[in-house]
Amino acid sequence: MSPRAWILVLGLVSATSAMAADAPTAAADKDPRAAIAAKIPGGAKPEELHASPIPGVYELARGTEIAYVSADGKYAIAGDMYELGSDKNLTENTRRAERSKLLASVPESQMVVFSPKDPKYTISVFTDVDCTYCRKLHSQIADYNRLGIKVRYLFFPRSGPDTESWEKAEAVWCASNRGEALTRAKRGEGLSKPKSCSNTPVAKEYQLGEDVGVRGTPAIVLENGEMLPGYLPPAQLAAHLKGSSKGG
Repeated sequence: MSPRAWILVLGLVSATSAMAADAPTAAADKDPRAAIAAKIPGGAKPEELHASPIPGVYELARGTEIAYVSADGKYAIAGDMYELGSDKNLTENTRRAERSKLLASVPESQMVVFSPKDPKYTISVFTDVDCTYCRKLHSQIADYNRLGIKVRYLFFPRSGPDTESWEKAEAVWCASNRGEALTRAKRGEGLSKPKSCSNTPVAKEYQLGEDVGVRGTPAIVLENGEMLPGYLPPAQLAAHLKGSSKGG
């Protein structure tokens, strides 16, 4: 049995007003989640709550941020839920599904894509032009492609808005050849953003990265929603992708 399965951080969720607790709405009579949602500080939507495998405990999902709430709305558990018999991380399964859904909402036309003719695998990479390991990954882009890996880049300037890295990302997007511009930028070459180019996806992709749980770059998201937080050499990534495609 994995020790990590026992790591749960318990936290008491303070109750809201007695009125909210004592006067359930008609909707709450039909859907018990409405009454629970009404007691959660800061508010919650009933549809953010889902029955968990544990009776009397609901999963509260806000993007990839997951917690568990007792049916009376008094307690919350912050941490991952494991199925002990299989050691499956049930919380991570929810995160993966949410990541896949969020990424599916972004068309490839809003990404910078490097792909072989007939890709075996597709990865989405949140990248920062100035990140050392992002540059290392991109320096081997031909090797990833040769192994059948299609790389779809999304911008995640770690320094945030109105910074040099952010401006570089926008300059790449505004270039006539974005793939070539990204390669140049990652080599340290200077790029200038045309004044006429004001509509870029950088802000939306940065927020998307926040929503899927990016904490550093490069952040590699697989088609099944698994996120690999960091650089992996081409051969190692290809082996991981092969194992993932077989359910490994």
